[in-house]
Amino acid sequence: MAKKIEQKNTEVTETVKNSGKFIVAPRITEKASVQSNANAYTFVVTKEATKLNLSKEIQDTYKVKPVAINITNLPGKAVFVRGKFGRTAPVKKAIVFLKKGDSINIAN
Repeated sequence: MAKKIEQKNTEVTETVKNSGKFIVAPRITEKASVQSNANAYTFVVTKEATKLNLSKEIQDTYKVKPVAINITNLPGKAVFVRGKFGRTAPVKKAIVFLKKGDSINIAN
């Protein structure tokens, strides 16, 4: 992500570093709660998130090391609610697998 700053007919580009926040929120659904019993936790992540970024953030935030991470882009869908057409927002989600003894407390 670059930010342009103009100074007296000279263009200077300043690189804006990402804050390191790739996890937006835990994804709490019926399927995600069943998977959490098998040490697989689901999170909504930013569009820029990669497996390496997520692994580092989970180690820093939750103090556990993920065994594997699967990332999926969920497309927006057309919906019809209360007599009006609309769209749901597209979402990127990550499923984080932990080893048998580890767990993440997502109910804060």
